[in-house]
Amino acid sequence: MFVDSLLIAWELLVSFDPGLYAVVGRSLALSAIACALACVLGLSAGSFLALRDFPGRSALLTVLNTSLALPSVVVGLAVYLLLSRSGPLGFLGWLFSFKAMVVAQTILVLPVVTALTRQVIAQADRMQGEGLRSMGASTLMRACLLTWNERFALMTVVLTGFGRAVSEVGAVMIVGGNMEGFTRVMTTSIALETSKGELPIALGLGIVLLVVVLLLNVLMGWVVRAGRHGTTDNDAPRGAVA
Repeated sequence: MFVDSLLIAWELLVSFDPGLYAVVGRSLALSAIACALACVLGLSAGSFLALRDFPGRSALLTVLNTSLALPSVVVGLAVYLLLSRSGPLGFLGWLFSFKAMVVAQTILVLPVVTALTRQVIAQADRMQGEGLRSMGASTLMRACLLTWNERFALMTVVLTGFGRAVSEVGAVMIVGGNMEGFTRVMTTSIALETSKGELPIALGLGIVLLVVVLLLNVLMGWVVRAGRHGTTDNDAPRGAVA
């Protein structure tokens, strides 16, 4: 049965089944938008936390580290309550829409990008910050210079955020409703089709999802190698994401 399902799934993939690839395109678009929004906020917040000391910073870092393990269904529930008719943002009418899914995924990706960015910039500041301060660089200038110097490491942060978004299922199912043609993405489709016994479609989407993750890992490996090559060429230390 597994082999038969796998063969049918392969036929769906190579024949470019419109229903299957519509789900794939929606999933990639959702993850890309959410990752872009999270990176705009997370790169700035992570740099700020790495370079500035202020009252309550330790408590904020504890909250940030805790949010890394926040279950996606909890995020989905929180966004659902915010966007429901009786919620404070119910007037927007975003519940069970693509916009609601973007909000949920952005909230999930934001702590990952912020925490990794803080780690990269803090490590770079320990190695290069003293020299920049001796030249009179302000905090904003240091942040800009360190961000540029660590651009390869931060690219891996962005890719990590995208990987977190594209593999998400719980939150987007709660706030999106998994409606065919509107809010159905790869992960929610896999869950639905498996429960219906439609294994070929589930396997086809699973294969595409695995290929996306594989490509992300290959791209991350290339970025890391490019960063190391740049370090050798410029003889300047750079950070790295573990």
